[in-house]
Amino acid sequence: HAEPGATSRQMVRSGLGGTGTGTYLGKGAVARGAQATDSEQDVKAMLLDRSATANAKPELEIFADDVKCAHGCAIGELDAQALFYLQSRGMPPAEAKKILLQAFVAGVFDGAEDAARLQELALAKLGELV
Repeated sequence: HAEPGATSRQMVRSGLGGTGTGTYLGKGAVARGAQATDSEQDVKAMLLDRSATANAKPELEIFADDVKCAHGCAIGELDAQALFYLQSRGMPPAEAKKILLQAFVAGVFDGAEDAARLQELALAKLGELV
């Protein structure tokens, strides 16, 4: 961000299966004169197999003092209790995983042009991992 009042939102979601490895390194910069900047990085990875790995490092480089900036990262697995709950209601395991993955990526494309199509493409790719 080079100008005052800038805004940015980075929301990253990744699903990793098999022996896949995902790496994310994102850097947001706020220049000295970019006061009143509002910036956020939110990075989450879902490991679908114990052999999958994820590395994530969101970074913020801030040279202004009147800013609202945040970053966060989480790497985890599908919730075993949620999977059990869905399966105990008669849902096949693969379908239960797909439902939880849909919830995981929900909202990522909100506000984007053609959000519905992007969401559909992302869910199709994640569905291939199940």
